[in-house]
Amino acid sequence: MVSNTVRFSDVQNHWARPFIEALAARRILNGYPNGTFRPDKSLTRAEFAAIIASVFNVPVKRQYVPFTDVPVNHWAASAIKRAYETGFLTGYPNQTFGLNNKIPRGDVLVALVNGWEIAQKIPPALLDQLPEIYQDGANIPGYGKNQMAIATSAGLVVSFPNIKLLNYKTPATRAEVAVIVYQVLVYLGKAPKINSTYLVVPPSTVPKTVKVSHQREFRGVWLTAVWNSDWPAKAGLSVAQQQAELVEIIKKLQQLNFNALILQVRPEGDALYASALEPWSAWLTGTQGKAPEPFYDPLEFAIAEAHKRNIEVHAWFNPYRAKTSTKNGVANVRPHIALTNPEVVYQWGNQLWMEPGSKIVQDRAYNVIIDVVRRYDIDGIHLDDYFYPYPIAGQTFPDDKTYAAYKSSGGKLSLEDWRRENVNQMVLRLSQGIKATKSHVKFGISPFGIYRPGQPPGIIGLDAYNVLYADAKKWLEQGWIDYIAPQLYWRTDQTQQSYPVLLKWWTEINPQRRHIYTGNNIAKLDGKAWKYEEIAKQVQISRNLVRDLSLGNIFFSMSSISENRQGIADKFQSSVYSTPAIVPTMSWRNQSPPPPPKQLQVNNRRLSWEPGDNQPVRSWTLYRQTGDTWTIQRILSAGTTFATVPQPGTYAVCAVDRLANESEGVVIKVS
Repeated sequence: MVSNTVRFSDVQNHWARPFIEALAARRILNGYPNGTFRPDKSLTRAEFAAIIASVFNVPVKRQYVPFTDVPVNHWAASAIKRAYETGFLTGYPNQTFGLNNKIPRGDVLVALVNGWEIAQKIPPALLDQLPEIYQDGANIPGYGKNQMAIATSAGLVVSFPNIKLLNYKTPATRAEVAVIVYQVLVYLGKAPKINSTYLVVPPSTVPKTVKVSHQREFRGVWLTAVWNSDWPAKAGLSVAQQQAELVEIIKKLQQLNFNALILQVRPEGDALYASALEPWSAWLTGTQGKAPEPFYDPLEFAIAEAHKRNIEVHAWFNPYRAKTSTKNGVANVRPHIALTNPEVVYQWGNQLWMEPGSKIVQDRAYNVIIDVVRRYDIDGIHLDDYFYPYPIAGQTFPDDKTYAAYKSSGGKLSLEDWRRENVNQMVLRLSQGIKATKSHVKFGISPFGIYRPGQPPGIIGLDAYNVLYADAKKWLEQGWIDYIAPQLYWRTDQTQQSYPVLLKWWTEINPQRRHIYTGNNIAKLDGKAWKYEEIAKQVQISRNLVRDLSLGNIFFSMSSISENRQGIADKFQSSVYSTPAIVPTMSWRNQSPPPPPKQLQVNNRRLSWEPGDNQPVRSWTLYRQTGDTWTIQRILSAGTTFATVPQPGTYAVCAVDRLANESEGVVIKVS
């Protein structure tokens, strides 16, 4: 610590005296021979360069280009060269330095921020607050705004007599430069703080946060591969065509504010992804077992394209169907189960069907699904309504040998209860296996929309409980699944299959409070019996039961949207899904929100931020405040850390994790 005090006769009652004397004691600043300091004398650019060169030892950053107005024998020539080489000062566009020009206060701060590269450590987080900090903040020239925000945050700014005035363009005095230079030493940790009422204290840099939210909703669509119904448009397309189609579909979903893609990956004991357990699907290449050439993995590709557009991917499996038609001319190849284990695959009409009671079939379905959970970054596993097959008049499913073996080993269940238990055990096993493999992967099933005729009263239709052996009510009651998507494929005016009555019933048999995402049939849109207005009405009915955990819809299927039947895509975009939404959170899962983003700043209405930590983020949400209300504006992909806002206002940015937990919003004002 320097103890000897240097006193100047003209600073004894001056506001900057402590700083001037401290620098003089360190032999950093000198006075004049007559014992004065002349604190209120303004500095020229040459004099400031001399101070820079004598005080700060900074490595050379660039090569010196001589200024036309600086003679080589000028007293400050070497100091100017040094100040230029180290990045503190530049000249004018005409290659002059302006030796005798007075240096403005703001330019002193700009020079010190630039020379010490303070911007690499302190962001211009106060940029938008400058008009609030300084009454003349609007007068800061554009080239100096970022540096003024940084200098303020670093505590370099001094203003006498009014700390609310920056006086950017006012010539800097020797006293002001002395204080600013001392504050740089404080910032660098080379000098102790000196208290002064004329130092601008930066406002708290702790960002303001606010709890924001919006109406969550699951907005999904089934993308069907079988029969090339949705994608690919036909078997045998080139890889480039397949990928282009898939990207176009995902882009359309993003445009319409959808947030979930239910992608069929196992239609008939095959795979629309790279599998060692089952053969490549013929719906891709036209030949079962033939991989795409040049090679790509459609599931991996779909996940990547969907995730960067904030769309979940649920891999859709059929656990028991082995072939949709034995007459389509496509031969099964190994390791298809019909060839590896023909004894457990039965002819059923024109189809081949796996035996749900067979351990071989159960293990195959389980292993195939868990393999996908383990190897792919999916968000959910999805099963459709095919369990035991839909009935054929006059025929009985040929599982008598399997049932007889069960009975002979001591089994007590009736044939019907045994069949249901086979399916129940598969659902339970999958539920446990999925969570044990990746706890964040969701499990959902879309059963036939009628559980049993008469449940609820007045409902007539196929008995899924006693024909398909699907005890969907039990799966929901036991909480084995995270969501159920009952296929309510009837119009609202069909009283015997009443859409509102059935949906209400599904919400009422839900003691574990799982999510209900109604399955809606848009494939029938024909402008006659089925019009867009019917679909809009069904969505509204679903939304009316949001308090009963009716939290979204899944539409069958994508081709109706791609073709814009009845203008459905246009109307979804303009009305039903006119605003973005992320999927609902699940209360029985991990609900810990991610940390909010950090270092949120704005520059010319361009917001930028950094992740709050090193954990993966699924997306970012951007809100805007209107009065006391926060309204979601956009959902941004995880790889984006900036957003341009169209108008001034108060905004908030949140982080969202893969389970849709949303952080608090970091608030920023955009002027």
